[in-house]
Amino acid sequence: MFAVTPRQLTRWLNAAYPWLVAVTLIAFAVGLTQSLWLSPPDYQQGQAVRILYVHVPAAWLCSMIYAGMALAAGLAIVYQAPLGYLICQAAAPIGLTMTGLTLITGALWGKPMWGTWWVWDARLTSVFVLFFLYLSYMLVAAQGGGQSQRQQGTHQGVLGRGQKIGAWLLVLGAIDLPLIRFSVEWWQTLHQPASVLRRGGVAMPGSMLSPLLWMALAYSGYGLLLFRWRLLTLLRQHKQRAASWRLMQPPPPPQPKPNQDSAL
Repeated sequence: MFAVTPRQLTRWLNAAYPWLVAVTLIAFAVGLTQSLWLSPPDYQQGQAVRILYVHVPAAWLCSMIYAGMALAAGLAIVYQAPLGYLICQAAAPIGLTMTGLTLITGALWGKPMWGTWWVWDARLTSVFVLFFLYLSYMLVAAQGGGQSQRQQGTHQGVLGRGQKIGAWLLVLGAIDLPLIRFSVEWWQTLHQPASVLRRGGVAMPGSMLSPLLWMALAYSGYGLLLFRWRLLTLLRQHKQRAASWRLMQPPPPPQPKPNQDSAL
């Protein structure tokens, strides 16, 4: 993964930009049309089922983003690759937003369905933990390195100690992902079991599955566009900091000239 240079990654992201914009706009247009008008109300949930077209894609995306961040953090730790730390830093606010959206829309759906805004259910609690994992990483990664690190002539020194500690937090926090995924199977919960990603196949009519998948595609495209913008911004800032660090370094001492008399 980190054989890719920042210049190559920038070129790929710029090449993908118009396609991402087109796919995202089409997916939102189709997804919103189907979820708001064409999809029928559920026989049990009524019109409240439309909240799920926002809730479920956000829930999928918040877990996938964290999984990608944990992978990038692990590779950054192993290979000492600054690009991995920047990928995590770029993706974290997007994942935090999606997790918050998951919790809010879940509460809006839960009030008419369960009669309460919140219960300490295994699925809800594990997603709540994920929200604080994102938040904790962002707070830790925002802390700069110490003086000894700033004296290093490496990109790791420019990045600072906070990103390294945050990377370990991401890797360790990945244990929450299987808890989120399998909580409805391992424990008795109020949360309904999976209807799409399940062993027995999709347990959802096509009239509901289609808008759900279109909205998931729209969310993914929008998330990638935000990720592209944030990563390119961080790469520019990182390059500027590295250049400033080099300018602040004292010039190397002059090399003594060889004594020609002694050489003779």
